[in-house]
Amino acid sequence: MLNPITKNKSYLIIFITVWAVIIAIHIFIINFFYDVNSMQSLADSLVFNLLFAVIGYNLWYVIRFSLREKASIFDLIFNHFLVAAITISLWLAVSYFSLSSLYSSNENYMHFLRETLPWRAVTGIFYYLLFVLFYYVILYYEDLQEKLKNEARLQNLITHAELETLKSQINPHFLFNSLNSISSLTITNPDKAQDMVIKLSDFLRYSLSHDKNEKTSLNEEFENMQRYLDIEKVRFGHRLNFVFDIPENCLKKLIPNMILQPLIENAIKHGVYNSTEEVQIEMKCIEKSDYLKIEISNDYDLKAIKKTGEGIGLKNIKKRLQLIYHRQDLLTTSADKMVFTAILIIPKPIKT
Repeated sequence: MLNPITKNKSYLIIFITVWAVIIAIHIFIINFFYDVNSMQSLADSLVFNLLFAVIGYNLWYVIRFSLREKASIFDLIFNHFLVAAITISLWLAVSYFSLSSLYSSNENYMHFLRETLPWRAVTGIFYYLLFVLFYYVILYYEDLQEKLKNEARLQNLITHAELETLKSQINPHFLFNSLNSISSLTITNPDKAQDMVIKLSDFLRYSLSHDKNEKTSLNEEFENMQRYLDIEKVRFGHRLNFVFDIPENCLKKLIPNMILQPLIENAIKHGVYNSTEEVQIEMKCIEKSDYLKIEISNDYDLKAIKKTGEGIGLKNIKKRLQLIYHRQDLLTTSADKMVFTAILIIPKPIKT
């Protein structure tokens, strides 16, 4: 795993800038307050600070792979104490002998070097703590990001499972009704039964082929809905009449698959089922700048309908829309005099 300092350009710039400032301050202090000449001050600052910069850079790998998690806080503190002692001792020893080899003949500087080892050790502890704090913040941030990614993946899986469950609740309900009709027609009208079986087969083939594709074009949905209506037309004959007003531009728009069939099924259930007269189901589509409006309406007999509450089909649609678009206001229904209307709003993707 790459060191975060080199992996992130901003961190690298900050790292270089901070150490440049530290080197400059170090030179100024020992040159101004300790009367060490400029060349010796420069060498002293470069050796001590650049060496710890290199050591601190490599502390990432020690912390990342050895000191990240321990059984207890005591183990963590003890191991950090051990690493700090080894790191600072090594740093002081290498720096001291490097500068001794350069200025061994300069007694004044060597005396200064020996006298200042204690505060250099304290400075090394401070440097070590800063590196450790920085690296643990990075590790915490990476863990948090990984946790958020895992939670997002889990939520996507849950959402997908919920959507599949909702769709599985819709399809068997329609299948149950169709099979009952086919069973009756095999005796009374075998030709219609055969026609219904073919259309039902096409309908189910479409449904199965779109299990893993959450959205499809309105045109494909519309064609599949026509299969559904043709099946129901076989069952209800003259009592079922449907009219469509769908502009060409609407047909290319994407909508959640299998979202229209439950609305049509609901219209038939509460319109055609309870009527002996012709019931007209109308479907309109209007394209707006940021959404697609699909309106499905049907006649119904107010006296024949008992108020039983919102059916599972409409609840499933609302739940699916909420899971996909994260909104709860995309399906509305109303009953005005003798017409029941369902309005479906499909938000368009936000252009970037």
